[in-house]
Amino acid sequence: MPEASEYEYPSPLEGYEHLPALPDEKTEDGKSYVNPQNGVLSKAYERFVDPIDNGVRGGFDVHIYYYQENKAQTRFAHELWTRIRHEFPELRIYRVWDRPIGPHPIAMFEVNIFTPAQFGAFIAWLVINRGPLSVLVHPNTGDDERDHTQRATWMGERIPLDLSMFKHMRSQSQPLEKS
Repeated sequence: MPEASEYEYPSPLEGYEHLPALPDEKTEDGKSYVNPQNGVLSKAYERFVDPIDNGVRGGFDVHIYYYQENKAQTRFAHELWTRIRHEFPELRIYRVWDRPIGPHPIAMFEVNIFTPAQFGAFIAWLVINRGPLSVLVHPNTGDDERDHTQRATWMGERIPLDLSMFKHMRSQSQPLEKS
């Protein structure tokens, strides 16, 4: 997996440098801070932030893993897949793979999320309903290796991915040196 230090990280305050200082005042609970309200919600409620794809590919992929040799997990995965198709028909749901595919070393199925509202609803639902299964949630930015590693979020047991295909794709896209 690429090291986090291999990537550049712009300051989270980029574009906010000239705003007034935030107050140190606490709310009634005595723990959280009062945030000044400006009447405008973040654009992130409506669109995924750059460079996440807001188009056809979908903003996020959700990979739901199960151990194909474990009959209880296999049954649960198929039942969960069916439930997701009934409850979230607006999401793109792919077939259930009964073997490793791509960088995914065990069986899984994939769900695509297209909007921040879908993300909030589906991920919250999945936290409660994923049962014994592991879940990888990653954005689609066009940098597949980084999306599956440094930008990924896991629920449950982290499954080590086979990143060799990303390394191979990266080496194929590099220009050949002339001798």
